[in-house]
Amino acid sequence: MKNKGLLTLEELSQLVEAGKIDTVVVGFTDHYGRLVGKRFAADFFLESAARAGTHACNYLLTTDMEMDPVSGYTFANWELGYGDFHLQPDLRTLRRLSWLKRTAGVLCSVADENTHKLVAEAPRSVLQRQLDQLQGEGFTAKAASELEYYAFTNDYRSAHTQHYHDLQPVGWYLEDYHLLQGARTEKFTAAARKHLQKSGIPVENSKGEWGLGQHELNIRYAEVMEMADRHVLFKQCLKEIADQQGISVTFMAKFHEDQAGSSCHLHLSLWKNKENAFAGDEAFGPVMGSAVFRWFLGGWIHYVPEVMPFYAPTVNSYKRYVDGSWAPTRLAWSYDNRTAGFRVVGHGDSLRIECRIPGADCNPYLAFAAALASGLAGIREQREPPAIFTGDIYAAAHLPRVPYTLEEAVKPFATSAFARQAFGDAVVDHYTHFFEQEITAFRQSVTDWERRRYFERI
Repeated sequence: MKNKGLLTLEELSQLVEAGKIDTVVVGFTDHYGRLVGKRFAADFFLESAARAGTHACNYLLTTDMEMDPVSGYTFANWELGYGDFHLQPDLRTLRRLSWLKRTAGVLCSVADENTHKLVAEAPRSVLQRQLDQLQGEGFTAKAASELEYYAFTNDYRSAHTQHYHDLQPVGWYLEDYHLLQGARTEKFTAAARKHLQKSGIPVENSKGEWGLGQHELNIRYAEVMEMADRHVLFKQCLKEIADQQGISVTFMAKFHEDQAGSSCHLHLSLWKNKENAFAGDEAFGPVMGSAVFRWFLGGWIHYVPEVMPFYAPTVNSYKRYVDGSWAPTRLAWSYDNRTAGFRVVGHGDSLRIECRIPGADCNPYLAFAAALASGLAGIREQREPPAIFTGDIYAAAHLPRVPYTLEEAVKPFATSAFARQAFGDAVVDHYTHFFEQEITAFRQSVTDWERRRYFERI
């Protein structure tokens, strides 16, 4: 059954002819997971870009958050003249963008302008490499990413003008599962559910979360690449609907030190011959699983320290890891235990591993790539997971902890033989430089905390 909202080129052509679509957004994600790209006149897209693709400046994979070109990359730099790379629309992602008038959209793979081979450093390419490895082992993977966000009555421009100080949350008391408080934000949330559904991104549900003005909207699981594509479109949709309604949302991992962080829980299972490869008859505490489940879990946990920046890519990411805050702080697994970094849930065909480490600021292509690479290494190495943990993992001080800072996390990634084998030297060097530039930018900044602390009293 065709996913409602997705389009074929023939269907798009008919909609263009009928005057129902006049614009096609063509995009891909940068390091941060932001969608960047172009808007095409729909008739020209059909005549040319749909098949031949288009071009964009390769500096887009070397910029910082402010879009300034950053020196030190070998992939693209001033000496090489910042040429083009090729954007090849993945027509499987062609869909209506129903929250925008008469608009369709498509996501692209990033390829070399001359060879048309995938640019290894592009986030979608990093994930594709792992999916190719997975297919070579005879598996496919299904996944979901659960995103949380905060919403404010301030629009984006006024929030910026206020330097993001004293923003007013959409709620005034914690609304976790609270239907009355959640009803007050239905103008926004219902619009998001409706437009996602109409845009080929099936929705499960939405709910209030544990922070003040915090929410979660869950979309249905899919094959991994499709899920990552849905994830980036989900964020774009919510931000643009918020902009239209004069409010704002943030996917920062930790918006405020006094509030809960926003997570991106990754759910993942491997499949072979249309059956869940994690299901089995071996007992792991209350879990009945297979050797594939055991080894994949063992590898996923074991290699977290070496790929942590792919789960937590910003300076802000690490401020989410606070004991007793629903964010994981230690590397352990348990069954249906929300204090665990790895929470196993379901049984039989629904058996899956939920990694609670990534925050809402993660780039989904990189996070899923790290998960698959780690789990596949675990299968190849037949790596045993630690014993299942029961109880409050926050209180288990003997367990290994997630890193405290991005700086602490980058060092093992940069020197990891596993990461270099899984992703390639060019990718590891490229992203090491990217993460190091984030650290440098933060080191050179003067924070509000410093001004409050030192302005008068030092």
